Amino acid sequence: MASSNAPALDWAWSTTPATTAALVAGGAYSVATVGAATGLPASYALLVSGVGAAAQAGADLYQRRPAGHTAARCAAWLATGGWTAVTLAGHTALTWGATGWWAAGTAAGMTLARGLVRAEQSARTERASRRLQKWANDQAKEWHERLHRLFRLEEHEVEGVKPWTGDVGYTVRVRMPSDTPELPADAIRKLAVDLRLPKGGGIQIVDGEVYGELHIRVTAKDVLAETIDFPDDLSATSIYQRMQIGLLTDGEPADFPLADVCALEIGQTGSGKSNLINVTNAQALRTVDAVVWHLDVTGAGISLPWLRSWAIDGTSDVPLIDWTADTVEEAHIMLDVAIAAINTRKAAYQDLMHEANDDKIPVSPEVPAIILVVDEIAELPYEILAKLDSVVDTGRAARVRTVISGLRATQDVITAAMKKQSRVRIGMRVSDPEELHHLFPTGSGRLDPRSAAHKGSGFLSAPDEDDVDSQPGSFKCFRIKPRVINAIAPQLAERRPVVDAVTLETEPGRYYASRWGRILPRLYKTKKLSPTTHPYTDMDILWPPLDAATGLPVTTSGKPRKTTDSIAPAAGSESAPARPRFGSDALAALLAAPAADTGQRAGADESQVIRAEFGRVVQQAGVPADRPNPVPQLLADAHNAVVAAGGRMHTADLAEPLGMDSLVLGTELGKLLREVGIERPGKGTVRAGADGESKSGYTAETLAAAIRAYTVRNGQ
Repeated sequence: MASSNAPALDWAWSTTPATTAALVAGGAYSVATVGAATGLPASYALLVSGVGAAAQAGADLYQRRPAGHTAARCAAWLATGGWTAVTLAGHTALTWGATGWWAAGTAAGMTLARGLVRAEQSARTERASRRLQKWANDQAKEWHERLHRLFRLEEHEVEGVKPWTGDVGYTVRVRMPSDTPELPADAIRKLAVDLRLPKGGGIQIVDGEVYGELHIRVTAKDVLAETIDFPDDLSATSIYQRMQIGLLTDGEPADFPLADVCALEIGQTGSGKSNLINVTNAQALRTVDAVVWHLDVTGAGISLPWLRSWAIDGTSDVPLIDWTADTVEEAHIMLDVAIAAINTRKAAYQDLMHEANDDKIPVSPEVPAIILVVDEIAELPYEILAKLDSVVDTGRAARVRTVISGLRATQDVITAAMKKQSRVRIGMRVSDPEELHHLFPTGSGRLDPRSAAHKGSGFLSAPDEDDVDSQPGSFKCFRIKPRVINAIAPQLAERRPVVDAVTLETEPGRYYASRWGRILPRLYKTKKLSPTTHPYTDMDILWPPLDAATGLPVTTSGKPRKTTDSIAPAAGSESAPARPRFGSDALAALLAAPAADTGQRAGADESQVIRAEFGRVVQQAGVPADRPNPVPQLLADAHNAVVAAGGRMHTADLAEPLGMDSLVLGTELGKLLREVGIERPGKGTVRAGADGESKSGYTAETLAAAIRAYTVRNGQ
């Protein structure tokens, strides 16, 4: 059943001081009018006003209000009671004289009430400011003495101490002497011990805004150890606003922009990555000018919590997630539509861009941005990854942005384009420091996973308000649970925009309208769907034809396959073509691609076959002269040697089986990797050999990524 849009009763009531005074005066006039007609004794009015004045005095005394303010409020009570008593005694409530005195008294009371409250608020603010200033002065004196005692500093000056939000810590601004511009290397530990910080607290020393200025950030409370529920604020936002996903260690918002950049979210199993995706979804769905698409070929797990209110419960009239790709075939359709939208939007909205004087499309509810959230990136076949790279590289001006998540940030999971174009990087809790180093190659020292050891915590690096990429800092993600998602879904569904007509008028766009007819039967199988899904499924269901050679859907040409009911073929049916996964299997399939036309042809003619085993080239025969092998022989030989050695080797060890000098090998392999934009892990990331010494070297994942890049670049 569709949800009811009837407004809920709101019993909350708040009044201003002036309104309260007016209500009291109105009550007095009503009592005087009715009492005069019914013979109410005047002494009752005096009794009530006396009790009110006494109660007012007690309340003011409890709240420590100034004596003058208490006297003024008590006088107002007595004046109101006196007027009421005189009016009751003379039965004159409805005369011009009595009404005039009442109006004058009401105006005076409203003015007095407003003035007293403002004066008290100013006094409270001033007292709080004085207390804060006294605390800051005391802290400054203590820190001046502490720096002198611990580090023998002279002529230094503590210029200020600023507390953080929520009393979780503070920042000390220190102007260092010219002959000692920095604190010693062990300063952090000495300061932490001297302050006797609790477990979870810490010290961070960063440069100030000018040379010679240091900011000592003291964390006295461990924000990362707490569970922070998703905020109740569901007010409408815009894609131009920053999306808050949690709190930093200083209590400030952990947020990032998404209108102009892509995001990368990484976290191992049990780190809270799925919760992070749900929080990202919730903040994206608060916007009124962005539609959210999901790509998760492992069962659409990131979509199901957000679809329940629409597909099962019927409390939402529209799906919060505008489109979800739960299979490889549906992912191809979605990405084809996204790529076509990018190409078409740039030309179709030139007038809007001209009016906005911007080289990017101005986003609005009529022309919404498209946010593509991708999960389980390691499970995607190579063809999907290539299309995702195209979206990441070209979608900025067309306002098609991606949020890509995976279990690891290594090259065998995340492509070079995804990493380089994703300025927002989020790394949840990990056990291996090298994972963080690969995701955040800051050059300012390696991150310590122990700084974000709690579940739901991680590191965030994103452009700041000035569009400058920030250093990665620890944060704690909000916690959002399925019942909360189901509760807020109807409210978020009311503001969902629709995809613009320009996007849907593209050739792949014809498959958009019947998307849920293809998807819902796979997701919910025998479950009874809500009537709210009928407008999205009661239509002809279009299926793109499949390429005979590759088995991939063709959305840009050919006649669609059509079904008149909403029962889609099962994802695992026999008609579904087998598709290789990303990783070693994908590399093997890629190297064997020339013989992948049909099984019959492969059996009859093996002149173009490249045999591979777990990504290692074991046989290559008969490559045609007009289509040479695009993979450099040195790269293939190096990959075979590294795989045979267990997946990683030092450069010197690799040079021996290849019969080359280690220096020459490093130079040549470096050129080959740079040619296709592949980064080699830095020193310390490869440990091999009996001594386990940390040296520069190569991993099988790095070399496999380069082989794939050479193959794609040459169109094979």
